[in-house]
Amino acid sequence: MSLRVRPPVETDAEPLCVVINAIIAAGGTTANETPFTPARLWEYSLGGPGVLCCHVVTLDSEPVGFQGLYRSPDLPEGWGDIGSFTRQVPRVPGAGTALFAATLARARALGLVAMNATIRADNVPGLAYYTKMGFVEYDVVRAVPLADGTPVDRIKHKRAV
Repeated sequence: MSLRVRPPVETDAEPLCVVINAIIAAGGTTANETPFTPARLWEYSLGGPGVLCCHVVTLDSEPVGFQGLYRSPDLPEGWGDIGSFTRQVPRVPGAGTALFAATLARARALGLVAMNATIRADNVPGLAYYTKMGFVEYDVVRAVPLADGTPVDRIKHKRAV
């Protein structure tokens, strides 16, 4: 089993759609509620103009996850908004840690000062992951409705770069 982290290429969009759409379908861990097409995933998360950087993790050459830093008008200058998605079944131990090492290095190279992670309050694995990566809570956005109207808090975490 060999994990490798690299920048995305357009052909990654299709297999990574399978990864993120399975997470969306399972529910409870992402603010994304609409399944992605490969073209929309590329534009939104992997290589579009709002992407500051993105990394793909592969397992024996198969894309099994990605992590990106994105521009957000809601954040201060010099901040990136981070998003992370890795295959859930079967899990890929070490994928999130490997992705974060690459993202942190690129954030520093870009001259960013901080990263923001906004996590659903019911996303227990996501909250644990970002805490493990050194993020600390700094704000809560209360009762953001899901597509079905269910209110779910969003917990904002930050980490200095």
